[in-house]
Amino acid sequence: MSLAVSVDGLVKRWGTTTVVDDVSFAVPEASLTVLLGPSGCGKSTILRLIAGLEDPTEGRVRIGARDVTRVDASKRGVSMVFQSYALFPHLDVFENVVFGLKVRGVAKAELARRSARAIDMVGLEPYRDRKPSQLSGGQRQRVALARAIVAEQPVCLMDAPLSNLDAKLRATMRDEIRDLQQRLGLTMIYVTHDQTEAMSMADQVVLLREGCIEQIGSPADLYEKPASAFAARFIGLPPMNLLPAGTEGPARMGIRPEHLTLGPEGIAAEVAAVDYLGAETIVRLKTDDTVVMARVQGKTDLVAGTATRLSWRPEDAHFFDESGVRRDGL
Repeated sequence: MSLAVSVDGLVKRWGTTTVVDDVSFAVPEASLTVLLGPSGCGKSTILRLIAGLEDPTEGRVRIGARDVTRVDASKRGVSMVFQSYALFPHLDVFENVVFGLKVRGVAKAELARRSARAIDMVGLEPYRDRKPSQLSGGQRQRVALARAIVAEQPVCLMDAPLSNLDAKLRATMRDEIRDLQQRLGLTMIYVTHDQTEAMSMADQVVLLREGCIEQIGSPADLYEKPASAFAARFIGLPPMNLLPAGTEGPARMGIRPEHLTLGPEGIAAEVAAVDYLGAETIVRLKTDDTVVMARVQGKTDLVAGTATRLSWRPEDAHFFDESGVRRDGL
């Protein structure tokens, strides 16, 4: 069984500082929502408010049909995976996984059934007798995942669980977490500052900035139709180029790097640097006082100092006003 989660008007203040400011969103049951944003934007605080580890200054939290705003964390029906793994160094894999079940007095037969399933699902059966010090970073994270799975709670909260892993292992663990979420039908809320995690895993992304929601939508929504200049620059590698749009109308125009064409037509530019990445090349160019990034498939013959021109299709342009808000119909 899975449950939907919703937050309505969440506010969290520390003294005179507001770290979460009137945040509202809904997470459909059996889906994965990512809270995305730069460090200090309030995403981990929101997760802790949902978990019951912090009390909101204002607003409410609902899990399924229950208002759990003032319900103790242990009674909310959620499991949580932390960035730090939070494993007991003196306990082996099996004992770490079942620790919470033992505290809650789960019967031995049920404990054995749940633990065997969870440990097998994350591929740790050969390591069940090892201590955390004998495991790699990825294996330790799998122990934390198994501990969340064994709780058999309908809602799983993850606070930047992959931040301590190297890039290759993060990619593997992203796939494993998404696969587990779908196989178990969990409602999952996942915190990260890494847009690659958000774009590759999420059904829904909640993009946060300074404690407020900047945009909510699918990964494709945020990439193809950013609601603001901030969203346009935060989503995408390299980020969207923002250029002066002229003396009248919107203040800035945005163009994704892959939508720029280098050739004999368009505005004059000079190649500043060329980064060959194998399947594609990122070309950095200077035009007037602006640095522009273009993505070219495969390899290019361009070198630093080459003069070229930039052009794009009108339908690929995005427009933003002086405050950075999207302007449509232009």
